[in-house]
Amino acid sequence: MEKKAKAAFEAGIKLGALYHQWVGTPISPQTAGSIEKAIEGAVGLQPYVDEISVKIDTSQMVLNTFGYSELSGKMFDVKIKTKVGNATCHAELKLEEDYPMMKITELI
Repeated sequence: MEKKAKAAFEAGIKLGALYHQWVGTPISPQTAGSIEKAIEGAVGLQPYVDEISVKIDTSQMVLNTFGYSELSGKMFDVKIKTKVGNATCHAELKLEEDYPMMKITELI
């Protein structure tokens, strides 16, 4: 059980850090793809991350007079898989009922 707990902790801490590190980043529909890849690359470097997928919902953007928006938690659709030994945790960050929620979807 110890490895499962660590895999779950690692997934949660990485999603929380990702959220708080990137919210507020200047973004536009044209730059969303590069931001997705930058987040995947940065988080993917961290220990125990086996896979990560980041999608940004550009329909949530409200462009200011300068043509860009700020990345908000409501725009995230993130799936992460962490592995510690033979324990695997699948977790996600996505909009649920108008609020960005983080949850474990599978722990094996």
